[in-house]
Amino acid sequence: VQLGRLSGTTQVHAVKIVASEQQVSPRTIYNWIALVEGLAAADRLAYLAPRPPRQRTKKEDRAKFQLFMDWLKSAYLRLESPDFAPCYRSAVTIAKQNGWPFPIQKTAKRWIDAEVPRTTQVYLRQGAKGLQRCFPAQIRDRSGLHAMEAVNADCHKIDVFVKWPDGTVNRPQIVVFQDLYSGKFLSWRVDHDPNKIMVMAAFGEMVDNWGIPKRCLFDNGLEFANKWMTAGAPTRFRFKIREDDPIGVLPLLGIKIHWASLASGQSKPIERSFGDVAKIIAKDPRFSGAYVGNRPTAKPENYGSRAIPAAEFLEVLEEGIEEHNTRTGRRSDTAKGRSFDETFAESYASASVLKATEEQRNLWLMGQGTAKLHKHNGSLKFHGNVYHCDWMSQEANRKVVVRFDPEDLHSGVHIYSLEGAHLGFAECQQKIGFFDLEGALATAKRKRKIVKTEKILAELHTPLSPEQLSADLNKHRKETTALMETKVVKPVFPKNPGVSSFRQHSNPSVEAAQEVLIQQMVPSRKKPAKPSKRTVFKVADTPEERFSQARDIERRQENGDQVEEREAAWLEGYQGHSEYEAMTALKKAFGGDTAG
Repeated sequence: VQLGRLSGTTQVHAVKIVASEQQVSPRTIYNWIALVEGLAAADRLAYLAPRPPRQRTKKEDRAKFQLFMDWLKSAYLRLESPDFAPCYRSAVTIAKQNGWPFPIQKTAKRWIDAEVPRTTQVYLRQGAKGLQRCFPAQIRDRSGLHAMEAVNADCHKIDVFVKWPDGTVNRPQIVVFQDLYSGKFLSWRVDHDPNKIMVMAAFGEMVDNWGIPKRCLFDNGLEFANKWMTAGAPTRFRFKIREDDPIGVLPLLGIKIHWASLASGQSKPIERSFGDVAKIIAKDPRFSGAYVGNRPTAKPENYGSRAIPAAEFLEVLEEGIEEHNTRTGRRSDTAKGRSFDETFAESYASASVLKATEEQRNLWLMGQGTAKLHKHNGSLKFHGNVYHCDWMSQEANRKVVVRFDPEDLHSGVHIYSLEGAHLGFAECQQKIGFFDLEGALATAKRKRKIVKTEKILAELHTPLSPEQLSADLNKHRKETTALMETKVVKPVFPKNPGVSSFRQHSNPSVEAAQEVLIQQMVPSRKKPAKPSKRTVFKVADTPEERFSQARDIERRQENGDQVEEREAAWLEGYQGHSEYEAMTALKKAFGGDTAG
């Protein structure tokens, strides 16, 4: 074709001549020209040489390798992440023992990669965490927030050995509250291990200095999910939940709680800031010899040669956190080259942030517990001490929430209802010496004052005396209605009791002898008879006995004998009763005296 072009023939005509001579189609000639275009004439033959076609195994032919491939995939796709070569060798050994056919190693690996997706291989060999790394992290936009709208907090173990005043040497833990909008560190505390006391102290410092946030982002660690902080939150799943648990500080302040995954740097922005702290603060030149490395395999050569005193450590830590907040050139969407402090200050100046009251400060400055007031006097016995104030007598036998200073139980306690309402303050009742006259006089004076006050209150609340109440009731007393009488009268026939005697046979001579003997035994001078005991009048139980009582009182009145006032009053009321009239009618109808 090239020679034809040189002789003045067009390329199309030259291709047609060559194609007819070689007995190929013109399209084939054009394809050959494209393969060697731009190449030297000496190199064209190698590019035009035909390559042998690949002899790939057809899918229907792979069925005979199925048992081998199943064993190989099960051995290779494990969480231990073994290398492919030893797994293949083990599979070949099993295949030879069982007579299975097997492909070469490269072919087996290519088949696994073609059949099992990459993400599935990662999940089987690295687990769920490895699978998460296959996808990009969620990008959260903070530009819609403002300063102190939301905060997040977490604990971090600093990679420095510190010597505490009690002689303990360990790596301290720091808890930090960070503003989500700006990234500024708002407050922090340091202790041996993460605990609710340090979390409450850091939270209280943040609220005192900057205000109450609307949202808090925590992980579900014990130091954040403790009952002092988050009891009552709807999605809190830590510790045993009881109905009488006091509501935690955050729900009481109206702060919405968001729970993040544990050890997930993608969920909490503060994890990224801790990386900055680990690089700058932990490796400060003043901590030389005390740095321990961020993992066991990264220990420096001077590991354990020094421990920093706690006071010096806290000074350097404070400087590092200050430098972290004031460093310019931050590249976040909200900072835009400014420092965290500048970003926070600009938004904070125009933000609407709630400030805590003095009563709300008690929520995080003190520990809390539930107790029950004494059922009579309302006093509180808590941690071996007794607390009381006058107002507590009105709340006797009530379950309450006690907020106290763990370091000074004698300073008194604040008492709240289970719903979170502040009831009052109670002082610690100090024990008084058994013979302490001054203490006894003070107690007696206090009791007299309380009684005097209660008398005044009693007069105010009871303006009418019992005599006035009685007079008002007697003034408007209605006449007693007559008792209802029955129209049907059932007669009662009493049975005459049989006569019984202890002596069945009398002997006149014996009786006369007994009478003489009795007369001899009686002294000549008789003693005055003792007055009979006064019996108390009692109304009988049956109708017959009551009628008999009435007849006896009537006889005594007719004869002029003594009748008690109570007996006369009862008779007067009984004579107007239908029972008396019925019994009188029976007496007249059938004769005889039923009373006799």
